[in-house]
Amino acid sequence: MRYTAEELAQLPSDIDWGRLRAMTEEEVEAAARADPDWEGLLDLEGWTATVVVPPKKAPISIRLDEDVLAFFKASGPGYQKRINAVLRAYMDAAAARKGADEA
Repeated sequence: MRYTAEELAQLPSDIDWGRLRAMTEEEVEAAARADPDWEGLLDLEGWTATVVVPPKKAPISIRLDEDVLAFFKASGPGYQKRINAVLRAYMDAAAARKGADEA
């Protein structure tokens, strides 16, 4: 569901926005540090994020053992993505081993 800023302002909230706006940066940080949901997240200075554009997918037909397919399907929707992730991890590990062998 999408809301405009005006609609969001009208929604009920547990947040005391007036009190929050009146707080200093130091008070906001102290409150965040006291909140267990923020544990370890305030000291992440210097980290960088990398945008990863997934490679294009190629439709294929592959034959898998029934128990292997059942294992991945049992964990719910997205089983093909999980199979792809396992294959990618294998590919990356093999490439790393090959690179280590060549060094």
